[in-house]
Order: sequence, then structure tokens, then C-alpha cells
Amino acid sequence: MRIAVVGATGRIGRHVCPAVERAGHEPVRISRALGADVLTGEGLDAALNGVDAVIDVINAPSRQEDEAVEFFAAATRTLLAAERRVGVRHHVVLSALGLDHGRHVPHYAGKRIQERLVSAKDVPSTVLRSAQLHDFPAILATRLARGGTAEVPPLLLQPIAPADLVDVLVEVAVGRPLRAVREVAGPRTEDLVDMARRTLGVLGRPLELAPTWRGVFGAELAGDAMLPSDDARICPTTFDRWLADLRVVRDDGRVPRHRAQLAVGQPV
Repeated sequence: MRIAVVGATGRIGRHVCPAVERAGHEPVRISRALGADVLTGEGLDAALNGVDAVIDVINAPSRQEDEAVEFFAAATRTLLAAERRVGVRHHVVLSALGLDHGRHVPHYAGKRIQERLVSAKDVPSTVLRSAQLHDFPAILATRLARGGTAEVPPLLLQPIAPADLVDVLVEVAVGRPLRAVREVAGPRTEDLVDMARRTLGVLGRPLELAPTWRGVFGAELAGDAMLPSDDARICPTTFDRWLADLRVVRDDGRVPRHRAQLAVGQPV
């Protein structure tokens, strides 16, 4: 199959393309930097010509809610219209667990619009809601740091390894469109504050963490709001295993052979 990865140069997309190749398919890299713009549509039809399935992993460039909503709405409409014109048979969009609860998270507002558009259009689709990646707590803590301290939410997560997520995305894209929302997560429930502290410790980046529900990840996301449902796809790699592999990379620069896609993005 020819599988287009939209957002191919981004944090996740640049690791989806190698996963497509490992599965024996041909990746088609789509991004503005590569000449195809999902906002204006420029170069998009030509890039999608002959493509069987699309994996959409684009991300909004802004953290403001109105700008995130505008970006996801415009990009999704443009992309779906191009897919209809060239005959794409399956549209897979990466979404997020907790979407129905995180009413004050700007990014989630954009993703809700994206999901609605994908589900309402006539391009056969599958929405894959993923748990947060293993590196998310450290990324969030670093982003929120002020003067050596970061106020972080004590979220319960069931985080997923980046390599596991991209493999599932490819597997879904190769399969038949489900015209439904599916969930994917890791094997264990973890505490975001603990994950951030341990990851930053491995990286040698001291940061005092102050658990609080102040901020966009408010108390509406407490309890099981960010956890998967009983019928979610559960992937095998634990946070402990991911962290151990990260320590190997830190100590001698080797990426463990079995986790060639150790981290989708650097934790900071």
C-alpha cells in the first residue's frame, strides 16, 4: 500500500514513516516543508495521488484555543476534500484520550473539531485516541517551569511508548476503515508527577515539581478521566522499560536495538 503521513516532519510523523516501511508499505511524506500545504491545499492533490490510506498526525502551531480550533478545522476540511478528489480509501486521524473531559484544554478543543469533521465526511475513517506518550510529563513540566519550579497536574495516565503508538497507527491504516473511535494505551496506570520527576532525573535536569490542579489540566481531568476504556488496545511497553532505555541513551548514546524508536521527541 501507499500510505501518506500528513505531518511527516513533525514530532510523531517523522517516526511513522519508518514504521510504514518496516511494515512493507510505501510511505508518502506530506508536510508544508515538503511542498504540500494542508491549509491552502497547494500541492496536496499531487502528493495524495495514488495513495491508499492517510495517517493524519498534524498538530496545531498555537496553544491558543481559537487558533487551534481554526487550524484543525481548516486543515481537516482541506485534507478531506483532497482525499475525496483523488480517491483515498481510508483516513486515520490521531486523537487523544481525555478529549471528552478536557473542556478547558485548548489543544483538545481543536481535536474535538477535527474528530467531528472526520466522522461526518464521506471519506471512510478511523479515529485513534491515544494515551499520552511516555515523554509527555517531562515535556509538560519543562514547559511550565518558572524559576526552577513547575506546577504540574497530578494526572493519572496510562502512557504509551512512542514506538508502540506508531506501529498501531500503521496497523490501523492498513486495515479496513472502522468509522468509529478506538483507543490505545500502555499497560500500566502511572502518576504524571512521578513520571516527570523520574524522567528529568535520568536526564540530569533538576526541577522542583509542585502538584496542583491550577492551569489548563484542571480537576475535571482527575481520577480516571485520562485513562482508557475497557475495550482499548493495550500495548506492551511499560514506562519503566522506556525509562531504562532512555538511561542507556543518556549513558552511552546507543539506542537499544529492540526500541529503535525510543522517543518520538526529546523530553525537553
